[in-house]
Amino acid sequence: MNSLHISQARKILDRGKPVNLRVVTTKGSILEAQNVVSLRYDFYGGTRTIKWLSSGEIRTIRDVCIIGLDDFEVYL
Repeated sequence: MNSLHISQARKILDRGKPVNLRVVTTKGSILEAQNVVSLRYDFYGGTRTIKWLSSGEIRTIRDVCIIGLDDFEVYL
């Protein structure tokens, strides 16, 4: 599996194009977010607002909890 540094993943997410994400939740489970776009990024809080295109659901995630972007593994 190919890997990306978190800084490269942020650049991809900041484009606003649909992607698939894997994120570790606060309870330790893995959230598979399919077909989502990044709406905004809070640099000081380290959080990102994402939106599912299929349902319109909006959530806030921490960038450091992103472990996968499309077919890439994300590392810090």
